[in-house]
Amino acid sequence: MDELMDLGRKMMVDCKASYEDWKENVRVAYLLEELQVMDEKAVEDAFYRDLEFGTGGLRGIMGAGTNRMNVYTVAKASQGVADYIKERFPSPSIAIAYDSRKRSGEFSQVAASVFAANGIKVWLYRELMPTPCLSYAVRRLGCSAGVVVTASHNPAAYNGYKVYASDGCQITTGTAEEILKEIEKLDVFRDVKQMEFERAVREGAIEYIPEEMYGSFLQDVQEQSVLYGDEISHEVVIVYSPLNGTGRKPVTQLLQASGFTHITVVPEQEMPDGDFPTCPSPNPENPEAMELGLKYCRQVGAELLLATDPDCDRCGVAVRDGEDYRLLTGNELGILLLDFVCSQRAKHGRMPAHPVFVKTIVTTDLAERIAEHYSVETVNVLTGFKFIGEVIGRLENENRAGDYICGFEESYGYLTGAYVRDKDGVNAALMVSEMAAFYRARGSSLARRLREIYKEYGYCLNSLHSYKFAGSEGVRKMQGIMEVFRRDVKEIGGVEIERVVDYSMGVEGLPKADVLKYITKNGSITVRPSGTEPKLKIYVSLMLPDEMSCRILEACIMDGVHQMFS
Repeated sequence: MDELMDLGRKMMVDCKASYEDWKENVRVAYLLEELQVMDEKAVEDAFYRDLEFGTGGLRGIMGAGTNRMNVYTVAKASQGVADYIKERFPSPSIAIAYDSRKRSGEFSQVAASVFAANGIKVWLYRELMPTPCLSYAVRRLGCSAGVVVTASHNPAAYNGYKVYASDGCQITTGTAEEILKEIEKLDVFRDVKQMEFERAVREGAIEYIPEEMYGSFLQDVQEQSVLYGDEISHEVVIVYSPLNGTGRKPVTQLLQASGFTHITVVPEQEMPDGDFPTCPSPNPENPEAMELGLKYCRQVGAELLLATDPDCDRCGVAVRDGEDYRLLTGNELGILLLDFVCSQRAKHGRMPAHPVFVKTIVTTDLAERIAEHYSVETVNVLTGFKFIGEVIGRLENENRAGDYICGFEESYGYLTGAYVRDKDGVNAALMVSEMAAFYRARGSSLARRLREIYKEYGYCLNSLHSYKFAGSEGVRKMQGIMEVFRRDVKEIGGVEIERVVDYSMGVEGLPKADVLKYITKNGSITVRPSGTEPKLKIYVSLMLPDEMSCRILEACIMDGVHQMFS
Protein backbone atom coordinates (compact mmCIF):
# COMPACT_ATOMS: atom_id res chain seq x y z
CA MET A 1 0.00 0.00 0.00
CA ASP A 2 2.84 2.39 0.90
CA GLU A 3 4.51 1.65 -2.43
CA LEU A 4 1.31 2.53 -4.29
CA MET A 5 0.99 5.78 -2.36
CA ASP A 6 4.60 6.69 -3.14
CA LEU A 7 4.02 5.91 -6.80
CA GLY A 8 0.90 8.08 -6.82
CA ARG A 9 2.74 11.01 -5.23
CA LYS A 10 5.63 10.69 -7.71
CA MET A 11 3.19 10.62 -10.62
CA MET A 12 1.49 13.79 -9.38
CA VAL A 13 4.86 15.56 -9.01
CA ASP A 14 5.80 14.53 -12.56
CA CYS A 15 2.40 15.73 -13.82
CA LYS A 16 2.86 19.15 -12.24
CA ALA A 17 6.39 19.54 -13.59
CA SER A 18 5.24 18.66 -17.11
CA TYR A 19 2.25 20.95 -16.75
CA GLU A 20 4.42 23.90 -15.76
CA ASP A 21 6.77 23.21 -18.67
CA TRP A 22 3.82 23.33 -21.06
CA LYS A 23 2.44 26.54 -19.58
CA GLU A 24 5.84 28.15 -20.08
CA ASN A 25 6.47 26.94 -23.63
CA VAL A 26 3.11 26.57 -25.39
CA ARG A 27 2.56 29.31 -27.97
CA VAL A 28 -0.80 28.20 -29.37
CA ALA A 29 -3.48 30.45 -27.91
CA TYR A 30 -6.35 27.97 -27.58
CA LEU A 31 -4.10 25.40 -25.86
CA LEU A 32 -2.61 27.98 -23.53
CA GLU A 33 -6.11 29.10 -22.52
CA GLU A 34 -7.01 25.50 -21.69
CA LEU A 35 -3.87 25.06 -19.61
CA GLN A 36 -4.62 28.20 -17.58
CA VAL A 37 -7.97 26.87 -16.29
CA MET A 38 -6.98 23.28 -15.46
CA ASP A 39 -7.66 22.06 -11.93
CA GLU A 40 -5.58 19.37 -10.22
CA LYS A 41 -7.66 16.47 -11.55
CA ALA A 42 -7.54 17.83 -15.10
CA VAL A 43 -3.76 18.25 -14.86
CA GLU A 44 -3.35 14.64 -13.75
CA ASP A 45 -5.49 13.26 -16.58
CA ALA A 46 -3.79 15.42 -19.23
CA PHE A 47 -0.21 14.82 -18.04
CA TYR A 48 -0.05 11.50 -16.16
CA ARG A 49 1.47 9.88 -19.25
CA ASP A 50 2.45 10.53 -22.83
CA LEU A 51 -0.24 9.60 -25.31
CA GLU A 52 0.46 5.95 -26.06
CA PHE A 53 2.10 5.19 -29.41
CA GLY A 54 1.56 1.69 -30.80
CA THR A 55 0.67 -0.17 -33.97
CA GLY A 56 -2.35 2.10 -34.29
CA GLY A 57 -0.12 5.17 -33.91
CA LEU A 58 -1.61 7.81 -31.62
CA ARG A 59 -5.25 8.18 -30.65
CA GLY A 60 -6.79 10.29 -27.92
CA ILE A 61 -8.98 13.18 -26.85
CA MET A 62 -8.00 16.53 -28.36
CA GLY A 63 -6.69 19.18 -26.00
CA ALA A 64 -3.64 20.42 -24.12
CA GLY A 65 -1.25 17.97 -22.46
CA THR A 66 1.04 15.04 -23.13
CA ASN A 67 -1.92 12.64 -22.97
CA ARG A 68 -3.88 14.57 -25.58
CA MET A 69 -3.93 14.98 -29.34
CA ASN A 70 -2.61 18.44 -30.21
CA VAL A 71 -0.10 20.12 -32.53
CA TYR A 72 2.74 19.39 -30.08
CA THR A 73 2.10 15.67 -29.61
CA VAL A 74 1.62 15.35 -33.38
CA ALA A 75 4.88 17.20 -34.03
CA LYS A 76 6.80 15.08 -31.51
CA ALA A 77 5.45 11.83 -33.01
CA SER A 78 6.33 13.08 -36.50
CA GLN A 79 9.90 13.86 -35.42
CA GLY A 80 10.20 10.32 -34.04
CA VAL A 81 8.87 8.85 -37.29
CA ALA A 82 11.25 11.09 -39.24
CA ASP A 83 14.26 9.95 -37.20
CA TYR A 84 13.24 6.33 -37.70
CA ILE A 85 12.86 6.45 -41.49
CA LYS A 86 15.93 8.68 -42.08
CA GLU A 87 18.10 5.92 -40.62
CA ARG A 88 16.63 3.31 -42.96
CA PHE A 89 16.02 5.04 -46.29
CA PRO A 90 18.70 6.98 -48.25
CA SER A 91 16.11 9.20 -49.97
CA PRO A 92 13.08 9.05 -47.70
CA SER A 93 9.58 10.14 -48.67
CA ILE A 94 6.21 10.03 -46.95
CA ALA A 95 2.55 10.32 -47.96
CA ILE A 96 -0.02 12.05 -45.73
CA ALA A 97 -3.83 12.00 -45.70
CA TYR A 98 -6.43 13.32 -43.28
CA ASP A 99 -10.13 12.95 -42.53
CA SER A 100 -13.03 15.25 -41.57
CA ARG A 101 -12.33 15.53 -37.84
CA LYS A 102 -11.64 18.78 -36.09
CA ARG A 103 -8.04 19.92 -36.62
CA SER A 104 -7.25 17.00 -38.95
CA GLY A 105 -6.13 19.38 -41.67
CA GLU A 106 -4.08 21.38 -39.17
CA PHE A 107 -2.43 18.26 -37.75
CA SER A 108 -1.60 16.99 -41.25
CA GLN A 109 0.16 20.28 -42.07
CA VAL A 110 2.12 20.15 -38.79
CA ALA A 111 3.26 16.62 -39.61
CA ALA A 112 4.19 17.64 -43.15
CA SER A 113 6.16 20.61 -41.83
CA VAL A 114 8.17 18.39 -39.48
CA PHE A 115 8.97 15.86 -42.18
CA ALA A 116 9.97 18.61 -44.62
CA ALA A 117 12.30 20.15 -42.01
CA ASN A 118 13.99 16.75 -41.71
CA GLY A 119 14.70 16.52 -45.43
CA ILE A 120 11.93 13.99 -46.11
CA LYS A 121 9.95 14.45 -49.33
CA VAL A 122 6.28 14.91 -48.44
CA TRP A 123 3.32 13.92 -50.60
CA LEU A 124 0.11 15.40 -49.17
CA TYR A 125 -3.46 14.91 -50.33
CA ARG A 126 -4.94 18.29 -51.18
CA GLU A 127 -8.35 17.40 -49.73
CA LEU A 128 -9.60 14.95 -47.14
CA MET A 129 -9.41 11.32 -48.24
CA PRO A 130 -10.41 7.86 -46.98
CA THR A 131 -7.73 5.94 -45.12
CA PRO A 132 -7.41 3.29 -47.87
CA CYS A 133 -6.39 6.08 -50.27
CA LEU A 134 -3.34 6.65 -48.05
CA SER A 135 -2.36 2.98 -48.19
CA TYR A 136 -2.81 3.14 -51.96
CA ALA A 137 -0.67 6.28 -52.36
CA VAL A 138 2.20 4.90 -50.26
CA ARG A 139 2.50 1.94 -52.62
CA ARG A 140 1.95 3.82 -55.87
CA LEU A 141 4.40 6.62 -54.99
CA GLY A 142 7.01 4.24 -53.58
CA CYS A 143 7.09 6.09 -50.25
CA SER A 144 9.13 5.09 -47.23
CA ALA A 145 6.11 5.52 -44.96
CA GLY A 146 2.68 7.08 -44.66
CA VAL A 147 0.57 8.93 -42.12
CA VAL A 148 -3.16 9.48 -41.94
CA VAL A 149 -4.66 11.87 -39.40
CA THR A 150 -7.85 10.19 -38.18
CA ALA A 151 -9.51 8.70 -35.14
CA SER A 152 -11.54 6.41 -37.38
CA HIS A 153 -14.90 5.70 -35.71
CA ASN A 154 -14.25 7.31 -32.30
CA PRO A 155 -16.47 10.09 -30.90
CA ALA A 156 -15.99 13.71 -31.97
CA ALA A 157 -13.68 14.60 -29.07
CA TYR A 158 -10.99 12.26 -30.45
CA ASN A 159 -8.39 12.47 -33.16
CA GLY A 160 -5.49 10.22 -34.08
CA TYR A 161 -2.36 9.61 -36.13
CA LYS A 162 -1.89 6.30 -37.94
CA VAL A 163 1.51 5.34 -39.35
CA TYR A 164 2.00 3.10 -42.38
CA ALA A 165 5.10 1.27 -43.55
CA SER A 166 6.50 1.29 -47.09
CA ASP A 167 4.30 -1.68 -48.01
CA GLY A 168 1.17 0.39 -47.40
CA CYS A 169 0.29 -1.59 -44.29
CA GLN A 170 -0.06 -0.19 -40.78
CA ILE A 171 3.19 -0.60 -38.87
CA THR A 172 3.88 -3.81 -37.00
CA THR A 173 4.53 -4.18 -33.28
CA GLY A 174 8.30 -4.23 -33.81
CA THR A 175 8.28 -1.09 -35.94
CA ALA A 176 6.02 0.70 -33.46
CA GLU A 177 8.43 -0.12 -30.65
CA GLU A 178 11.39 1.23 -32.64
CA ILE A 179 9.55 4.46 -33.47
CA LEU A 180 8.48 4.81 -29.83
CA LYS A 181 12.16 4.63 -28.79
CA GLU A 182 12.87 7.56 -31.10
CA ILE A 183 9.90 9.54 -29.78
CA GLU A 184 10.91 8.97 -26.16
CA LYS A 185 14.31 10.55 -26.81
CA LEU A 186 12.68 13.86 -27.68
CA ASP A 187 11.75 16.94 -25.74
CA VAL A 188 8.63 18.24 -27.43
CA PHE A 189 9.66 21.91 -27.11
CA ARG A 190 13.38 21.61 -27.82
CA ASP A 191 14.11 18.69 -30.17
CA VAL A 192 11.43 18.93 -32.86
CA LYS A 193 12.38 20.44 -36.24
CA GLN A 194 9.68 22.27 -38.15
CA MET A 195 9.58 24.18 -41.44
CA GLU A 196 6.98 26.82 -42.25
CA PHE A 197 4.31 25.00 -44.27
CA GLU A 198 3.79 27.47 -47.13
CA ARG A 199 7.53 27.84 -47.58
CA ALA A 200 7.93 24.06 -47.77
CA VAL A 201 5.23 23.95 -50.47
CA ARG A 202 6.87 26.76 -52.45
CA GLU A 203 10.26 25.07 -52.30
CA GLY A 204 8.88 21.67 -53.32
CA ALA A 205 9.63 19.93 -50.05
CA ILE A 206 5.89 19.34 -49.76
CA GLU A 207 4.03 18.40 -52.92
CA TYR A 208 0.34 17.73 -53.35
CA ILE A 209 -0.61 14.25 -54.56
CA PRO A 210 -1.86 14.43 -58.17
CA GLU A 211 -5.60 14.08 -58.74
CA GLU A 212 -4.86 11.10 -60.99
CA MET A 213 -4.01 9.05 -57.89
CA TYR A 214 -7.59 9.28 -56.66
CA GLY A 215 -8.97 8.30 -60.06
CA SER A 216 -6.62 5.35 -60.26
CA PHE A 217 -7.76 4.21 -56.81
CA LEU A 218 -11.42 4.25 -57.85
CA GLN A 219 -10.62 2.30 -60.99
CA ASP A 220 -8.78 -0.38 -59.04
CA VAL A 221 -11.68 -0.67 -56.60
CA GLN A 222 -14.14 -1.06 -59.45
CA GLU A 223 -12.03 -3.87 -60.88
CA GLN A 224 -12.72 -5.93 -57.74
CA SER A 225 -16.19 -6.77 -59.05
CA VAL A 226 -16.81 -10.53 -59.24
CA LEU A 227 -19.92 -10.37 -61.43
CA TYR A 228 -17.92 -11.27 -64.55
CA GLY A 229 -20.79 -10.30 -66.84
CA ASP A 230 -23.60 -11.77 -64.72
CA GLU A 231 -26.86 -9.87 -65.04
CA ILE A 232 -27.77 -7.71 -62.05
CA SER A 233 -30.53 -5.24 -61.26
CA HIS A 234 -29.17 -1.73 -61.01
CA GLU A 235 -32.66 -0.67 -59.93
CA VAL A 236 -31.81 -1.51 -56.31
CA VAL A 237 -32.70 1.48 -54.12
CA ILE A 238 -29.84 2.51 -51.83
CA VAL A 239 -29.58 4.93 -48.93
CA TYR A 240 -26.01 5.93 -48.09
CA SER A 241 -24.53 7.84 -45.15
CA PRO A 242 -20.90 8.99 -45.00
CA LEU A 243 -21.53 9.82 -41.30
CA ASN A 244 -20.09 13.29 -41.99
CA GLY A 245 -16.79 11.77 -43.05
CA THR A 246 -14.68 11.20 -46.14
CA GLY A 247 -16.81 8.65 -47.99
CA ARG A 248 -19.32 10.91 -49.76
CA LYS A 249 -17.29 11.62 -52.89
CA PRO A 250 -15.64 8.22 -53.58
CA VAL A 251 -18.61 6.01 -52.63
CA THR A 252 -21.25 7.93 -54.58
CA GLN A 253 -18.97 8.39 -57.60
CA LEU A 254 -18.07 4.70 -57.70
CA LEU A 255 -21.64 3.45 -57.29
CA GLN A 256 -22.89 5.78 -60.00
CA ALA A 257 -20.06 4.76 -62.33
CA SER A 258 -21.04 1.12 -61.70
CA GLY A 259 -24.64 1.77 -62.77
CA PHE A 260 -26.37 2.44 -59.45
CA THR A 261 -28.44 5.59 -59.83
CA HIS A 262 -31.15 5.19 -57.17
CA ILE A 263 -28.99 6.55 -54.33
CA THR A 264 -30.25 8.77 -51.53
CA VAL A 265 -27.50 10.33 -49.43
CA VAL A 266 -28.58 11.16 -45.87
CA PRO A 267 -28.50 14.98 -46.07
CA GLU A 268 -27.76 15.62 -42.38
CA GLN A 269 -24.74 13.31 -42.57
CA GLU A 270 -23.58 14.06 -46.11
CA MET A 271 -20.98 16.79 -45.72
CA PRO A 272 -17.74 16.55 -43.70
CA ASP A 273 -18.35 17.78 -40.15
CA GLY A 274 -16.07 16.95 -37.23
CA ASP A 275 -18.86 17.61 -34.73
CA PHE A 276 -20.88 14.65 -36.09
CA PRO A 277 -24.05 16.46 -34.93
CA THR A 278 -26.52 13.65 -35.64
CA CYS A 279 -24.27 10.72 -34.70
CA PRO A 280 -22.06 11.60 -31.68
CA SER A 281 -20.36 8.21 -32.02
CA PRO A 282 -19.89 7.93 -35.81
CA ASN A 283 -19.37 4.19 -35.81
CA PRO A 284 -21.51 2.02 -38.13
CA GLU A 285 -21.17 -0.76 -35.56
CA ASN A 286 -23.44 1.29 -33.26
CA PRO A 287 -27.17 1.04 -34.06
CA GLU A 288 -27.71 4.68 -33.06
CA ALA A 289 -25.34 5.80 -35.82
CA MET A 290 -27.61 4.01 -38.33
CA GLU A 291 -30.94 5.38 -37.07
CA LEU A 292 -31.15 8.40 -39.36
CA GLY A 293 -30.22 6.30 -42.37
CA LEU A 294 -32.96 3.81 -41.50
CA LYS A 295 -35.44 6.69 -41.29
CA TYR A 296 -34.66 7.62 -44.89
CA CYS A 297 -34.79 3.95 -45.92
CA ARG A 298 -38.39 3.80 -44.72
CA GLN A 299 -39.24 7.05 -46.49
CA VAL A 300 -37.91 6.03 -49.92
CA GLY A 301 -38.52 2.27 -49.67
CA ALA A 302 -34.83 1.43 -49.92
CA GLU A 303 -33.58 -2.13 -50.10
CA LEU A 304 -30.14 -1.34 -48.74
CA LEU A 305 -28.53 1.05 -46.24
CA LEU A 306 -24.79 1.68 -46.43
CA ALA A 307 -22.83 3.72 -43.89
CA THR A 308 -19.10 4.35 -43.78
CA ASP A 309 -17.19 5.68 -40.77
CA PRO A 310 -15.39 9.07 -40.91
CA ASP A 311 -12.21 7.76 -42.55
CA CYS A 312 -14.21 5.37 -44.75
CA ASP A 313 -12.36 2.18 -43.97
CA ARG A 314 -15.37 0.51 -42.28
CA CYS A 315 -18.80 -0.13 -43.72
CA GLY A 316 -22.05 -0.88 -41.91
CA VAL A 317 -25.11 -2.31 -43.66
CA ALA A 318 -28.84 -2.73 -43.09
CA VAL A 319 -31.02 -4.74 -45.46
CA ARG A 320 -34.74 -4.88 -46.01
CA ASP A 321 -36.19 -7.95 -44.38
CA GLY A 322 -39.93 -8.30 -44.77
CA GLU A 323 -41.67 -5.08 -43.77
CA ASP A 324 -38.69 -3.57 -41.95
CA TYR A 325 -34.89 -3.57 -41.91
CA ARG A 326 -32.23 -5.76 -40.40
CA LEU A 327 -28.88 -4.40 -39.27
CA LEU A 328 -26.17 -6.85 -40.26
CA THR A 329 -23.30 -7.49 -37.88
CA GLY A 330 -19.75 -7.32 -39.15
CA ASN A 331 -19.59 -11.11 -39.07
CA GLU A 332 -22.88 -11.53 -40.96
CA LEU A 333 -21.84 -9.16 -43.73
CA GLY A 334 -18.45 -10.85 -43.84
CA ILE A 335 -19.85 -14.34 -44.35
CA LEU A 336 -22.25 -13.03 -47.00
CA LEU A 337 -19.35 -11.37 -48.82
CA LEU A 338 -17.08 -14.41 -48.54
CA ASP A 339 -19.84 -16.71 -49.79
CA PHE A 340 -20.59 -14.36 -52.70
CA VAL A 341 -16.95 -13.95 -53.76
CA CYS A 342 -16.27 -17.69 -53.54
CA SER A 343 -19.44 -18.73 -55.36
CA GLN A 344 -18.94 -16.20 -58.16
CA ARG A 345 -15.29 -17.09 -58.65
CA ALA A 346 -16.08 -20.80 -58.67
CA LYS A 347 -19.03 -20.34 -61.04
CA HIS A 348 -17.00 -18.38 -63.58
CA GLY A 349 -13.77 -20.36 -63.29
CA ARG A 350 -11.96 -17.41 -61.68
CA MET A 351 -10.82 -19.16 -58.50
CA PRO A 352 -7.01 -19.22 -58.23
CA ALA A 353 -5.25 -22.56 -57.83
CA HIS A 354 -4.45 -21.93 -54.17
CA PRO A 355 -7.02 -19.39 -52.92
CA VAL A 356 -6.53 -17.74 -49.53
CA PHE A 357 -9.04 -16.12 -47.18
CA VAL A 358 -7.79 -14.18 -44.13
CA LYS A 359 -9.63 -13.36 -40.91
CA THR A 360 -8.81 -12.29 -37.37
CA ILE A 361 -8.95 -14.64 -34.39
CA VAL A 362 -12.05 -12.90 -32.99
CA THR A 363 -13.95 -13.16 -36.28
CA THR A 364 -16.66 -15.82 -36.69
CA ASP A 365 -15.52 -19.41 -37.11
CA LEU A 366 -18.42 -19.93 -39.50
CA ALA A 367 -16.29 -18.20 -42.14
CA GLU A 368 -13.86 -21.12 -42.00
CA ARG A 369 -16.67 -23.56 -42.78
CA ILE A 370 -17.66 -21.53 -45.84
CA ALA A 371 -14.05 -21.25 -47.02
CA GLU A 372 -13.57 -25.00 -46.55
CA HIS A 373 -16.68 -25.70 -48.64
CA TYR A 374 -15.06 -23.86 -51.55
CA SER A 375 -11.61 -25.42 -50.91
CA VAL A 376 -10.21 -22.04 -49.84
CA GLU A 377 -7.42 -21.90 -47.26
CA THR A 378 -8.19 -19.85 -44.13
CA VAL A 379 -5.41 -17.91 -42.41
CA ASN A 380 -6.14 -16.63 -38.90
CA VAL A 381 -4.30 -13.54 -37.65
CA LEU A 382 -4.32 -11.30 -34.59
CA THR A 383 -6.91 -8.55 -34.21
CA GLY A 384 -6.20 -5.62 -36.48
CA PHE A 385 -6.43 -5.36 -40.26
CA LYS A 386 -2.70 -4.68 -40.47
CA PHE A 387 -2.16 -8.39 -39.87
CA ILE A 388 -4.43 -9.22 -42.81
CA GLY A 389 -2.37 -6.73 -44.83
CA GLU A 390 0.82 -8.51 -43.78
CA VAL A 391 -0.51 -11.80 -45.17
CA ILE A 392 -1.32 -10.11 -48.49
CA GLY A 393 2.22 -8.71 -48.51
CA ARG A 394 3.74 -12.14 -47.92
CA LEU A 395 1.66 -13.58 -50.74
CA GLU A 396 2.81 -10.76 -53.01
CA ASN A 397 6.46 -11.45 -52.15
CA GLU A 398 5.86 -15.06 -53.18
CA ASN A 399 4.27 -13.88 -56.47
CA ARG A 400 0.92 -15.09 -55.14
CA ALA A 401 -0.99 -11.80 -54.65
CA GLY A 402 -3.70 -13.17 -56.94
CA ASP A 403 -4.35 -16.02 -54.48
CA TYR A 404 -5.83 -13.56 -51.97
CA ILE A 405 -9.58 -13.46 -52.59
CA CYS A 406 -11.04 -11.93 -49.45
CA GLY A 407 -10.35 -10.83 -45.89
CA PHE A 408 -12.50 -9.41 -43.14
CA GLU A 409 -12.70 -8.69 -39.45
CA GLU A 410 -15.78 -8.64 -37.24
CA SER A 411 -15.39 -4.90 -36.64
CA TYR A 412 -16.82 -4.05 -40.07
CA GLY A 413 -13.57 -4.14 -42.06
CA TYR A 414 -13.48 -5.83 -45.50
CA LEU A 415 -11.17 -6.08 -48.49
CA THR A 416 -11.54 -8.19 -51.64
CA GLY A 417 -8.37 -7.20 -53.53
CA ALA A 418 -4.63 -6.76 -53.10
CA TYR A 419 -4.53 -3.16 -54.38
CA VAL A 420 -4.24 -1.79 -50.80
CA ARG A 421 -3.10 -3.20 -47.44
CA ASP A 422 -5.95 -1.94 -45.28
CA LYS A 423 -9.69 -2.40 -44.98
CA ASP A 424 -11.65 -0.34 -47.49
CA GLY A 425 -15.16 1.00 -47.01
CA VAL A 426 -15.32 2.09 -50.66
CA ASN A 427 -14.64 -1.47 -51.77
CA ALA A 428 -17.17 -2.82 -49.28
CA ALA A 429 -19.89 -0.40 -50.45
CA LEU A 430 -19.45 -1.51 -54.07
CA MET A 431 -19.34 -5.23 -53.28
CA VAL A 432 -22.42 -5.09 -51.03
CA SER A 433 -24.37 -3.13 -53.62
CA GLU A 434 -23.49 -5.67 -56.30
CA MET A 435 -24.45 -8.52 -53.97
CA ALA A 436 -27.83 -6.94 -53.27
CA ALA A 437 -28.41 -6.35 -56.98
CA PHE A 438 -27.34 -9.90 -57.86
CA TYR A 439 -29.78 -11.54 -55.44
CA ARG A 440 -32.54 -9.06 -56.33
CA ALA A 441 -32.28 -10.05 -59.99
CA ARG A 442 -32.83 -13.66 -58.94
CA GLY A 443 -35.85 -12.98 -56.77
CA SER A 444 -33.90 -13.24 -53.53
CA SER A 445 -32.26 -10.84 -51.07
CA LEU A 446 -29.31 -10.53 -48.74
CA ALA A 447 -31.53 -11.34 -45.74
CA ARG A 448 -32.79 -14.51 -47.41
CA ARG A 449 -29.29 -15.56 -48.45
CA LEU A 450 -28.06 -15.13 -44.87
CA ARG A 451 -30.79 -17.46 -43.59
CA GLU A 452 -29.83 -19.96 -46.27
CA ILE A 453 -26.20 -19.86 -45.12
CA TYR A 454 -27.23 -20.55 -41.52
CA LYS A 455 -29.36 -23.45 -42.75
CA GLU A 456 -26.50 -24.87 -44.82
CA TYR A 457 -23.67 -24.49 -42.31
CA GLY A 458 -25.35 -24.23 -38.88
CA TYR A 459 -26.27 -21.26 -36.70
CA CYS A 460 -23.44 -19.22 -35.23
CA LEU A 461 -23.89 -16.41 -32.71
CA ASN A 462 -21.11 -13.86 -32.43
CA SER A 463 -21.42 -10.93 -30.05
CA LEU A 464 -19.14 -8.16 -28.82
CA HIS A 465 -19.43 -6.58 -25.38
CA SER A 466 -17.37 -3.43 -24.78
CA TYR A 467 -16.61 -1.77 -21.44
CA LYS A 468 -15.18 1.76 -21.28
CA PHE A 469 -12.50 2.75 -18.76
CA ALA A 470 -11.79 6.49 -18.85
CA GLY A 471 -8.76 8.29 -17.41
CA SER A 472 -5.74 7.04 -15.48
CA GLU A 473 -7.91 5.27 -12.89
CA GLY A 474 -9.79 3.47 -15.65
CA VAL A 475 -6.58 2.20 -17.27
CA ARG A 476 -5.42 0.73 -13.95
CA LYS A 477 -8.82 -0.92 -13.42
CA MET A 478 -8.74 -2.46 -16.90
CA GLN A 479 -5.27 -3.87 -16.26
CA GLY A 480 -6.51 -5.37 -12.99
CA ILE A 481 -9.43 -7.06 -14.73
CA MET A 482 -7.07 -8.65 -17.26
CA GLU A 483 -5.07 -10.04 -14.32
CA VAL A 484 -8.27 -11.62 -12.97
CA PHE A 485 -8.96 -13.25 -16.33
CA ARG A 486 -5.42 -14.64 -16.43
CA ARG A 487 -5.90 -16.60 -13.22
CA ASP A 488 -6.70 -20.31 -13.35
CA VAL A 489 -10.27 -19.94 -14.67
CA LYS A 490 -12.19 -23.22 -14.77
CA GLU A 491 -15.62 -21.91 -15.74
CA ILE A 492 -17.44 -18.71 -16.65
CA GLY A 493 -21.14 -18.46 -15.81
CA GLY A 494 -21.34 -22.19 -15.32
CA VAL A 495 -19.82 -22.90 -18.74
CA GLU A 496 -16.81 -25.18 -18.46
CA ILE A 497 -13.52 -23.96 -19.94
CA GLU A 498 -11.85 -26.77 -21.88
CA ARG A 499 -8.74 -24.89 -22.92
CA VAL A 500 -7.15 -21.44 -22.55
CA VAL A 501 -5.09 -19.78 -25.28
CA ASP A 502 -2.97 -16.89 -23.98
CA TYR A 503 -1.66 -14.94 -26.96
CA SER A 504 0.69 -12.96 -24.72
CA MET A 505 2.87 -16.08 -24.74
CA GLY A 506 3.07 -16.20 -28.55
CA VAL A 507 0.77 -18.71 -30.24
CA GLU A 508 0.95 -20.46 -33.63
CA GLY A 509 3.71 -18.17 -34.85
CA LEU A 510 1.67 -15.03 -34.20
CA PRO A 511 3.19 -11.97 -32.48
CA LYS A 512 2.61 -11.72 -28.74
CA ALA A 513 -0.60 -9.88 -27.86
CA ASP A 514 -2.62 -9.09 -24.76
CA VAL A 515 -5.45 -11.46 -25.74
CA LEU A 516 -7.01 -14.40 -23.91
CA LYS A 517 -9.22 -16.98 -25.58
CA TYR A 518 -11.26 -19.52 -23.60
CA ILE A 519 -12.33 -22.55 -25.61
CA THR A 520 -15.64 -24.16 -24.57
CA LYS A 521 -17.63 -27.13 -25.84
CA ASN A 522 -19.83 -24.90 -27.99
CA GLY A 523 -17.51 -22.08 -28.94
CA SER A 524 -15.18 -19.54 -27.41
CA ILE A 525 -14.86 -16.41 -25.24
CA THR A 526 -12.11 -13.94 -26.15
CA VAL A 527 -10.96 -11.06 -23.94
CA ARG A 528 -8.70 -8.20 -25.01
CA PRO A 529 -8.09 -4.52 -24.30
CA SER A 530 -8.73 -2.34 -27.34
CA GLY A 531 -5.57 -1.17 -29.08
CA THR A 532 -7.04 2.21 -30.03
CA GLU A 533 -9.33 3.34 -27.21
CA PRO A 534 -9.84 2.80 -23.44
CA LYS A 535 -12.09 -0.24 -23.76
CA LEU A 536 -12.07 -3.87 -22.70
CA LYS A 537 -13.68 -6.08 -25.32
CA ILE A 538 -15.34 -9.47 -24.75
CA TYR A 539 -16.10 -11.56 -27.84
CA VAL A 540 -18.51 -14.47 -27.50
CA SER A 541 -18.73 -17.01 -30.34
CA LEU A 542 -21.18 -19.92 -30.01
CA MET A 543 -22.36 -22.67 -32.35
CA LEU A 544 -25.59 -24.44 -31.41
CA PRO A 545 -28.59 -25.82 -33.32
CA ASP A 546 -30.66 -22.63 -33.00
CA GLU A 547 -30.42 -18.95 -32.07
CA MET A 548 -32.44 -19.25 -28.86
CA SER A 549 -30.04 -21.83 -27.41
CA CYS A 550 -27.13 -19.54 -28.26
CA ARG A 551 -28.77 -16.52 -26.62
CA ILE A 552 -29.48 -18.42 -23.39
CA LEU A 553 -25.90 -19.68 -23.18
CA GLU A 554 -24.52 -16.23 -23.99
CA ALA A 555 -26.54 -14.71 -21.11
CA CYS A 556 -25.04 -17.25 -18.68
CA ILE A 557 -21.53 -16.46 -19.91
CA MET A 558 -21.95 -12.71 -19.58
CA ASP A 559 -23.36 -13.08 -16.06
CA GLY A 560 -20.15 -14.91 -15.21
CA VAL A 561 -18.03 -12.21 -16.86
CA HIS A 562 -19.71 -9.48 -14.81
CA GLN A 563 -19.02 -11.43 -11.62
CA MET A 564 -15.32 -11.51 -12.57
CA PHE A 565 -15.39 -7.70 -12.93
CA SER A 566 -16.45 -7.20 -9.32
